[in-house]
Amino acid sequence: MAEVTGTPRVERESGLAWIRGSGVCRDWNGIRYKLGMSGKNVGAKQLSMNVAVIPPGGVARAHIHVGFEVMLYILEGHVRHDFGDRLAHRVEHAAGDFIFIEPGVPHEVYNMSDAEPVVAVVARSSADEWDNIVPYDVKR
Repeated sequence: MAEVTGTPRVERESGLAWIRGSGVCRDWNGIRYKLGMSGKNVGAKQLSMNVAVIPPGGVARAHIHVGFEVMLYILEGHVRHDFGDRLAHRVEHAAGDFIFIEPGVPHEVYNMSDAEPVVAVVARSSADEWDNIVPYDVKR
């Protein structure tokens, strides 16, 4: 993915907004994010969306989404979620799967491939893409 070298242009007309193509805007916790739409760039009030990429062998360390829901659609790859109290539960997903994460559920995400990335569309019930995501201490 290409790095963003400035703020991609948001186009809009008569209540519709769009961004044509987007590069990587953020590396966080083992995940690379393509710039999507949020309150910051399109004025959304209750929703944000972007594309997340976990590199081959990558891990998104344990974290919690505070006060907002998340839905994912896996476009490419094979991923494992360890989730719940002390990450005691485990499930695997592959391209074509949808995932819903309730607010406050601890989870850690693993790319199961050493050769291919995981690529997922991520939608949040929050207009802010990055706030209110906190690390989870597995020892709790």
